[in-house]
Amino acid sequence: MLIIQIAGGLGNQMQQYALYRKLLKYHPDGVRLDLSWFDSEVQKNMLAKREFELALFKGLPYIECKPKERAAFLDRNAAQQLTGKVLKKLGLRDNANPNVFEESRMFHPEIFELDNKYIIGYFACQKYYDDIMGDLCNLFEFPEHSDPELEKKNLELISKMEKENSVSVHIRRGDYLDPENFKILGNIATDEYYESAMKYFEDRYEKVHFYIFTSDHEYAREHFADESKYTIVDWNTGKDSLQDVRLMNHCLGNICANSTFSFWGARLNQRQDKVMIRTYKMRNNQPVDPDTMHDYWKGWILIDETGREV
Repeated sequence: MLIIQIAGGLGNQMQQYALYRKLLKYHPDGVRLDLSWFDSEVQKNMLAKREFELALFKGLPYIECKPKERAAFLDRNAAQQLTGKVLKKLGLRDNANPNVFEESRMFHPEIFELDNKYIIGYFACQKYYDDIMGDLCNLFEFPEHSDPELEKKNLELISKMEKENSVSVHIRRGDYLDPENFKILGNIATDEYYESAMKYFEDRYEKVHFYIFTSDHEYAREHFADESKYTIVDWNTGKDSLQDVRLMNHCLGNICANSTFSFWGARLNQRQDKVMIRTYKMRNNQPVDPDTMHDYWKGWILIDETGREV
């Protein structure tokens, strides 16, 4: 059996679920999801509290692991605990739980050969599930907006997006500006990055219209005030935030932040003429090189923090 921990926000949950679907091809009856990270006792200690948002999709199929199945992987027996105490007294580091596989780099090809492991990670790399993206597009069935009037507004916008040279632009601010996060995630999706990505479309298409998606609406209104060129999408909030991903799916182009939320706005886009742009790096503490990134993200245009296409 394999158990995948579901954790983090919507984009991360979708990636973990995508890996779940991929691993089912190797273990048709032996993959489970662990949702215990969302238990109230766990979440009360989290700085940024999260909810299990995969449940918002219509009829998304999955099998949840039982507590005893999770415990079989995570509860270390008395002998292991005693060994750990001895090693600690000797000043040696206790070995990690051998039942747990934890992501430590962008792509782990060995994950497809695992068995009897509890799997932890975010698995953002496109290469993990690129070949089943068609299946995922069908599985991630978006609900209607909770407000009928806003559902109507979204449907009207989708129709408009599909008839024009529309480009979604996702700008992640909020928690990314916190000092501890900025060190890791900041100065990647820079102004230069966005200017270069927008210019990419303006140089190739006529009458491009940009749709701005961000939780910082005040920032958006300050920087993208020209309504003839920009539309700020600011009405999909709270549990309806996934409607933004739904809208991004219908644009000709997708300009992503270094954010899994906007990655899915591009990934689930089924337009045959779509163009996907993402940041060259995801994190400042993650080494990258052009050949590897183009292998891991086939079909994507990569632009670095200076605005240079890589």
